[in-house]
Amino acid sequence: MDKQELIKSLEEKKFPKHVLEAFSRVKRQDFIPYTLRGMAYNDSALPIGSGQTMSQPYTIALMLSLLDLKPGQKVLELGSGSGYVIALISEIVGKKGRVFGIEVINELFKKSKDNLHDYKNTRVLHRNGSKGLPEEAPFDRILISAALHDIPEIIIGQLKNNGILVAPKGSRFEQEIIAIQRKSKTEFEMKKRLPGFLFVPFIEE
Repeated sequence: MDKQELIKSLEEKKFPKHVLEAFSRVKRQDFIPYTLRGMAYNDSALPIGSGQTMSQPYTIALMLSLLDLKPGQKVLELGSGSGYVIALISEIVGKKGRVFGIEVINELFKKSKDNLHDYKNTRVLHRNGSKGLPEEAPFDRILISAALHDIPEIIIGQLKNNGILVAPKGSRFEQEIIAIQRKSKTEFEMKKRLPGFLFVPFIEE
């Protein structure tokens, strides 16, 4: 599958135009090992080193759609890997938006810093993401790109009012993608639960 075929496949699945445009602009091959570049536009997960994977494009497009991203927003991704999803979000929120990534694995953190050199509205930090990024909170959107049994309150609490968090939640081999919206200081609403996904586990402290 080449890039245009992948975009057409995602288009047929009725993903929003802004998500499709981001996939069109970002080169997935720049975020995977050189030896796998011939597979860059397959709709499949790919290894990125250190026992971690980049999710398949369909799953990424689904999570970005659930986030309901808007230009100018401030977004946090926990478990940002080689930086591919950060680049996609960067394209959607635009120059007035800000995108923060946290990656605990040093090898991937270094790769993502290089990969995102031209994305001036992004910043990636090398640390454990289990406490979120309180010094930059609150965020319009939070994406967690590895599976947790439960979403820590300290992370959910970093959402702005009406902010949305999207994450895979569940056991090691049975997970669902959830979307939670903050309605007030103490009220949160489960917007969506989609079963049948498998992510690498979140590395907790």
